[in-house]
Amino acid sequence: MSTVRYEVAESVARITLDAPQRRNALSAELLGLLRRRLDDAAADPAVRSVVLAHTGPVFSSGMDLTTVAGVAAEDQPIVAFPALLQRLWEYDKPVIAEVAGKARAGGIGLIAACDIAVAAEEADFAFTEVRLGLVPAVISVPLLPRLAPRPALELFLTGETFSAFRAREIGLLSSVTSDVATEVARYTAMLRLCEPAALAGVKQLLRRDRTGVSMAEDFARMSELSARYFASEQAQEGIAAFAAKRPPSWAVD
Repeated sequence: MSTVRYEVAESVARITLDAPQRRNALSAELLGLLRRRLDDAAADPAVRSVVLAHTGPVFSSGMDLTTVAGVAAEDQPIVAFPALLQRLWEYDKPVIAEVAGKARAGGIGLIAACDIAVAAEEADFAFTEVRLGLVPAVISVPLLPRLAPRPALELFLTGETFSAFRAREIGLLSSVTSDVATEVARYTAMLRLCEPAALAGVKQLLRRDRTGVSMAEDFARMSELSARYFASEQAQEGIAAFAAKRPPSWAVD
């Protein structure tokens, strides 16, 4: 039985971590399957957004600790994890994390790499690495741009369990709700109304490196980018549809 399920419906690719008996631990097998399913969704023009979900009471407990004993550093499963997180971070289509339960360690890294994160009110989180003699090194890469600095320091150091409401407060989550499925459906419905190339452009815009770039240089680059989108066939259709008070041809009902 596969540890990752995949289905496409209503322009949404749903990728489900499906190893509840292992608390959806991030084994080499699961990481590989998750990467392949992301590639499948990326290649499907019918897919407008991706939902990363789970079965069982745990979104993911982090790395599969049953596979690390006696393994040399260069052969540890964690070595494959950065490529997956980078794939999620740089993905051209919006990715929504649907968190209906607990998340720990590397599982929180997956959530941080997604664009939108929705969690149930009863969900909770913990960076448990320090309590195992480890450090949250790999997951710090997507997490630190999301989290407020002071809470990140506190929670990384203590390993304390924190609620979904605090996770939203510090920047990990987009939304906390009593009905995760309905809230995720609300987001995917909105994304179906957006033009795919524009969605990819927004993600690239937010990822751009502004280190050492002056405001004038950034304005110049962004002005050029904006002009290209204004002149595009897709934008011309969107503007025409707005004027005619009709849906654009690329919107999905």
